[in-house]
Amino acid sequence: MKKNNVIDLFSGAGGLLEGFMQTELYNPIASVEWEKAPIETLKHRLKNHYGIQHADESSIWFDMQRIDELFEGFKDDEIFGSSKGLDYYAKGKTDIIIGGPPCQAYSQAGRTKDKYGMKKDYRNYLFEYYLKAVSRYQPELFVFENVPGMLSAMPDGTPIVELIKNDIESIGYEIVDNIKTHALIDMSEYYVPQNRKRVILVGLRRDNRTYEECQQILVNFYDNILPKFKGEKVLTVQDAIGDLEKSYPLNEIKVLKDVGKQSHSLANKKLIPLGHVTRYQNERDIKIFGILAEDIESGRNELQNAEKLNEIYNQATGGNSKVHKYHVLRKNQPSTTITAHLHKDGLRFIHPDPKQKRTITVREAARLQSFPDDFEFISTRGNNYKMIGNAVPPEFARRLALAINELLIELKKM
Repeated sequence: MKKNNVIDLFSGAGGLLEGFMQTELYNPIASVEWEKAPIETLKHRLKNHYGIQHADESSIWFDMQRIDELFEGFKDDEIFGSSKGLDYYAKGKTDIIIGGPPCQAYSQAGRTKDKYGMKKDYRNYLFEYYLKAVSRYQPELFVFENVPGMLSAMPDGTPIVELIKNDIESIGYEIVDNIKTHALIDMSEYYVPQNRKRVILVGLRRDNRTYEECQQILVNFYDNILPKFKGEKVLTVQDAIGDLEKSYPLNEIKVLKDVGKQSHSLANKKLIPLGHVTRYQNERDIKIFGILAEDIESGRNELQNAEKLNEIYNQATGGNSKVHKYHVLRKNQPSTTITAHLHKDGLRFIHPDPKQKRTITVREAARLQSFPDDFEFISTRGNNYKMIGNAVPPEFARRLALAINELLIELKKM
């Protein structure tokens, strides 16, 4: 059976593409990402795990905003080097485009922290470059992933979903009308051990179909095809990481003062799989982690409300913050949403075992994002946390890819 050719834009480390690849129904022809650490990890995965020999060249490290150069090729760029360009790999060959422009400008947290409410952030409009690629290569379908905050974002006073929908229609595609009802997906329902909601826009090339026919096809996809691939149960933190070797704070076991390294004397023999090494934790935090985790383990739950957590944080730091920093993952529930903020600290991702007194490791974060254990993140620990937090969970992507394949089969029958 012929595989569908797929382009991955704003690819990150390839979480979305990983799910598509796991189905063995898709052929990756090119990927584009502007951060170096994720694109190097993606190249490594495609070449060494999937045997995609052209991955070194077709995984393009470049800024999507320089769209004409991206399409036509660039040579000896001061930062990005050179490339034959996306046209070389994609023109006349593309069946599907997947990807999600950076979501920070749409996120509720970002808008709360930014003094302009993210209205002046250039990332509000990166979707335009994604759609320029869709317009140029005319895939039968595209998949566009983003955060729920996009549903309420209005950087110039017009809802961003309205701008996106208008641009999509202008290039001959349709997305489902009621995005919130149909396209806001809870990934914990798809065997991802994490509370993570995302907007998944499937764009359909209009061809000779009427507007009503397109909407009927898209609603059927969300209401009938995709739900077939839900998991049989909701996975918990314990399901995801409960079997891993216990690991303890590095300054407690007094090995490895260099926190940037990924391994220490215990790692080679015991701490498997890759990346299951505890980051440095200071004594103050270690004590608090143990107290908070034991409060939950004992069933008392006396310290878990926001007011008490805030009090504990301010007493520990001498600060006067109104936002507490600590959160213990619940063993018998899905994790809270894994975010890129993990690369700064893991205070909102404290391991539920009160004896381990630590935040989660790179591998635990990867498991909670449903990455397989043989997926290697090949950068610094901080970069690895960041690319994991930014990724689409591969297990959801795999199930989505199966649903997309079923949709493609149905379209061919029409």
